Order: sequence, then structure tokens, then C-alpha cells
Amino acid sequence: HWYGAFASSRVSVHQSTDRISSPAMTDAATLTNHFLIAMPALADPNFHQTVTYMCDHNEQGAMGLVINRPLDIELGELLGHLDIEDKRVAQPYVPVYQGGPVQTERGFVLHEGLGQWEATMSVTDNIGVTLSQDIIEAIARGEGPRRFLIALGYAGWGGGQLEAELAANAWLNGPADPTILFDTPIERRWTASAKLLGVELKNLSTDVGHA
Repeated sequence: HWYGAFASSRVSVHQSTDRISSPAMTDAATLTNHFLIAMPALADPNFHQTVTYMCDHNEQGAMGLVINRPLDIELGELLGHLDIEDKRVAQPYVPVYQGGPVQTERGFVLHEGLGQWEATMSVTDNIGVTLSQDIIEAIARGEGPRRFLIALGYAGWGGGQLEAELAANAWLNGPADPTILFDTPIERRWTASAKLLGVELKNLSTDVGHA
């Protein structure tokens, strides 16, 4: 099912990200490198109690990866579905996340340190999203980035869609913290990301956030 999840050339990566590659908004307006934190009342099953790391946000739309929804698959199993010669895995039990409901057959690696991979979209000077298979092969050999997160699928919004959801109080948002992104236990990421903003989610009414 995940055969070809990671692109083998720049062309396919560009095709899949064209709609989010336009000039960015001003720094004050963009949510790139922010956490998008679901309010307790957000009932959409794709995003209930999720934290999404925003990889790109501009006038054309937004793209992010959910960082607290592990799938029932780990790296060792994922590699078995990919077209690579050496399927030995140094870290077979690394979780694979459900990055969002869009293109769920496509793989993404969010990582610290940009590196020299075939197809990487830089989010910051030190955090990137790579879609090419070379990074997965390196991780499997124990030679990849030290801090990373592997996801299938992504979360996407059209132009103005995310802004409307924010106006409807569906989300909290604030600057991302790499510790929560890569180190905090999965089950604590939702509450921990809100605490960065001084918000205790358990104290919020579940009536808040209905669009």
C-alpha cells in the first residue's frame, strides 16, 4: 500500500507542493513553524485533540503535519513496503504518524538539521521536511538525522480556509517548540503545546470552538 510513499526525484515533490510554494506572507501573519492546537470542542475526527506542526502557510494556503497521531505501523514494516534493496533496520520500532488526511499514501520526514537530501523543503534554518526516499534509507541504517518524525499524509488548507477556522476559535496557535516536536511523549504533546501558551486545555469549555 505504501509502495512509492517517498519520492525518488525532485519533480514529483515539486508537483505535490506547487500550491504551497508561492511567496510567503509577512512574518507577523504566517503560521509557518507554529503549532496548531485543536481546541477541545473540535470534533472533526481527523483533528480531534491533535497538534499540527505548520510547515508552510501563505496566501495560497497552508500545509502541516499532525505530530501526535501514531499509526499501527512502525518503521520496520514501512520499509518492507518500499522499493529498497537493503531492508535491514537499525531502528525498526520508530513510530510512523498519521500526518493528516491528504495524500495518505505519501511519506514525509520532518527533521532537525536540513542535511543534503534529494528533496527537502526548509521550514526554518534548522528544520526541514523531506519527501525523498534517501532519508528513510539513511534512517534505516542509523545514519539519518538524530531527531526526526516520519508521517504518512499531511494536513492541507486552501487560501483563507485556515484563517476562517482560527476566527471561529477552532484552534490555538503559537510558536513551535522542538522539544515537544521530537522529544515529548506522544500522549502529552496536545496538552504540552497548549501549556507553552499558558493554556490549560482541561479548563476550556468544550462549547468553545464550534464553527
